Amino acid sequence: MLRIALTCLAFIALLAFFFRLWPSHMNVPTNVAKTKPVDCPNRRYVVMIDAGSTGSRVHVYDFAVCGPSPELVNETFEMLKPGLSSFPGDPKGAAMSLKPLLDVAMAAVPSNRQSSTPISVKATAGLRLLGETKSAEILKGVESYLREYPFILPENAVSIMDGADEGVYAWITTNYLLGNIGINARSQTAAVFDLGGGSTQVVFEPSHPDHIADPKHKYELTFAGKSYVLYQHSHLGYGLMEARKKVFESVYSAAKKNSASAGQLDVIVNPCLPPKVEKSAEIGSANEKVSVSMIGPDVASSAQCRSIAENILKKDAHCPVGPCSFNGIHQPSISDAFPEDSDIYIFSYFYDRTSPLGMPQSFTIAELRDLTSTVCLGKDSWSTFGAIEGAVAELEEGPEWCLDLNFIYAILHTGYDLPLNREVKIAKKIKDNELGWCLGASIPLLSLAS
Repeated sequence: MLRIALTCLAFIALLAFFFRLWPSHMNVPTNVAKTKPVDCPNRRYVVMIDAGSTGSRVHVYDFAVCGPSPELVNETFEMLKPGLSSFPGDPKGAAMSLKPLLDVAMAAVPSNRQSSTPISVKATAGLRLLGETKSAEILKGVESYLREYPFILPENAVSIMDGADEGVYAWITTNYLLGNIGINARSQTAAVFDLGGGSTQVVFEPSHPDHIADPKHKYELTFAGKSYVLYQHSHLGYGLMEARKKVFESVYSAAKKNSASAGQLDVIVNPCLPPKVEKSAEIGSANEKVSVSMIGPDVASSAQCRSIAENILKKDAHCPVGPCSFNGIHQPSISDAFPEDSDIYIFSYFYDRTSPLGMPQSFTIAELRDLTSTVCLGKDSWSTFGAIEGAVAELEEGPEWCLDLNFIYAILHTGYDLPLNREVKIAKKIKDNELGWCLGASIPLLSLAS
């Protein structure tokens, strides 16, 4: 685990940061303001690239240091597809795929600041799933390519981020932007649920540390002088893209089991597709893939799809230390260990699959269930979304909407055990800053900026 400590220097306009490794503990020392300062000529920049499973994103943070603590002035954000994991065996191609993002960073950081601006590339679940050898080759290629740019490249700046740190940094970003942590912070913190392409993270502060029965899920954090004990876990293989694969494989396996001639079937009925909608799916590992044609049933079957989504969660797996969420992983019960009046923020694919269909900023799990059922009914029911700009087009272009929403509902309700009446909040940004782990991970790099 990462531990970050802070020492205030005499020079009032600048906070110096230093950090060191320490098991199961992180000390995040600063209070970065969110309001734009007036007439501050002293600026520091940090470039953070999030190399996710489905794409890469650059965040360029502009801080002002004319007061007792740095103030976040602006964030420049850009994203592209595909991600680094789409280049197995091609480290040069992986590195070159970041060029458009690096061009954005070069334009955002003034030329006279580029040589004093740190840059970091942190990969997440996509590279974790690729395997140690191939991922190491890609990271080495990226690091070599970054040395062609004027930015500061710290030690271990290009690496795969530990899943625990990914979730906790996202928790820091969210609660800092909400004003829940730091100087003059509110007493309650928000829970964070992040759904990426390859993994999903959950981080929250239980009402009492004793709720965390398994110490490997306990994360001790100090931020601006206040201590927090967090529950955290990163479920590798349960991001949305990985969930799709699991669902398709489950449908294919069931078809093979139920038909001796399944290998010769022209089309397999998939209850996670809208009625009569066709989809080609790749089944199996990279070395032994089978292309399978699937089609939605004659009559919508959202409940059957939901059952498949719940089955891949392995809710009944052996639970060594209870209570467990899914796949045998210990997690304190949200109902018992997290206050009912505290916010739960869900973002990334949770946001991307609900906001375009008109879901409000806050909604209950029951309302998510109803949305899922409507989408799975197919085109005849999509007129419901007619008043929402672009919603029907999104549904028509993406045959996986029914599958995606059923998995999202299943993982929140069955997996993470959120009650039907529990309200969650979706967000992509807070105070014009992107949610996710990047801001939280960028703060310690300010010690290298000048």
